[in-house]
Amino acid sequence: MGKKTVAVVGLGLIGGSIAMALAGFEDYEIVGAVRSQSTYDFAVSHGVCDRVTMDAAQAVREADVVWLCLPPEAILDFLRDHRDDFKAGGVVTDVCGIKTAIVEGAKCLPDTVDFIGCHPMAGKEVSGVANADRDLFRGAHCILTPNDGNDPAHVALLERMARHMGFRDVVRATPEQHDAIIAYTSQVMHIMAVAVCDDPDLFSCKGFEGGSFRDCTRVAALDVPLWTQLFSLNAPALCRVIQTLEDNLRAYREAIASGDRAALAAKLEYSSQRKRQMNFDSPV
Repeated sequence: MGKKTVAVVGLGLIGGSIAMALAGFEDYEIVGAVRSQSTYDFAVSHGVCDRVTMDAAQAVREADVVWLCLPPEAILDFLRDHRDDFKAGGVVTDVCGIKTAIVEGAKCLPDTVDFIGCHPMAGKEVSGVANADRDLFRGAHCILTPNDGNDPAHVALLERMARHMGFRDVVRATPEQHDAIIAYTSQVMHIMAVAVCDDPDLFSCKGFEGGSFRDCTRVAALDVPLWTQLFSLNAPALCRVIQTLEDNLRAYREAIASGDRAALAAKLEYSSQRKRQMNFDSPV
């Protein structure tokens, strides 16, 4: 019996890092499927994976496991366009930062294909295979969104892959839980960053930026097409979080404007104590 195959569709930052991090995993050959000649040439010359192809359809036909490492809408298109190409009995997963829309789109797949949503919680402010890093996932969280219809052996396989790639842990959630949490812990932070950069005084403050400003705005120089899709496809959950943030900001503005220092101090103490408690509860 020959080697089993993992197809990584899309060798950008995340796909390239996954292909590199999966090197040596059990008895699997890692095959990267790409569209551009430049990505193909770089992946081949730098040994990003065992084999590289520009025939994605053939790659998924042969693959026992498929990682879809594309932007959200491209994943939905790929699932629809290649629904009959996936190998019967195979596992298909993705790396998208939203899960409900992707899992819903995966319902187009035949019953013989097992789709399990995944979100590797890692990244950089730069993109492309040239920035791929086999250690990108070390110490990061990996979120899986399996359902009762998934084969437990397939879920266990993805968990073994995650451990091999160096993730700190594997967390299971429903797609809806995932999207609600990510709207708060990731997406609204990006909204805050870009909103701060919309201030008319942005350029006049150059040279006066403190570490807190740099930390807050670090993610503002984002990949616009990607984050447009992520925000749009998770709009209900994200809008709820933004509304809560607006209410909290308004409460702070009113406390400051009131001149009541005792009330402001009490509010600050409440908020800072919640953060301290979160730090205390979090593993080192």
